[in-house]
Amino acid sequence: MATKPAKKPAATRNFRQDTPATFERAAMVCPNEQVAASIARHFGLDPVDYAGIREATEEMIGTHAKLLADTVNEKAMAIHLQRIVGAMVSSANSAGIFYGAKVTDARDLTSRLANDARDEDRDGPLGFDSKAQRARHFAAEVGLQAYSFLAAAEGAVDAFAAVTGNAWKPYERPPTNPETVSLQAAEAELNAFGG
Repeated sequence: MATKPAKKPAATRNFRQDTPATFERAAMVCPNEQVAASIARHFGLDPVDYAGIREATEEMIGTHAKLLADTVNEKAMAIHLQRIVGAMVSSANSAGIFYGAKVTDARDLTSRLANDARDEDRDGPLGFDSKAQRARHFAAEVGLQAYSFLAAAEGAVDAFAAVTGNAWKPYERPPTNPETVSLQAAEAELNAFGG
């Protein structure tokens, strides 16, 4: 009997892999404040200090920029910070997508427990968590991690705006068309470097 391909979690269904990571996208796939508080409460985990992480990240990047300010021009600073912020936003996006997948796994395993005919999904030996229980706990842990990464990403985005005066947006490589630059012009430009 052919098996159905696993359904993608909702968090990943609407995003192509080559879509640039944005803070808005990260906020869509990561838990929000209410969900993070609910996770911490129900699973007995430490709550995330979102404001503290956001502020510390913003301060850290601001301090970093001040240290570089005497030796780095504005354009170079913007490019440098673009990369740092991009990495943090990308990390939050990836963590949020991973969280969504783990929630789906936990729901699937838990729903299987309701089927009395499946012995392999029964609880483990007395005193040990079931596979479904472990999956739910793991999803809770990665949910709070994703929320923490979201806080860091927000702090980084805010720092970028404070330092550069511009809103951060993901870098998108401009489309290239090899026909736009003639071979002769390219050769002349390369000859300008000597040797």
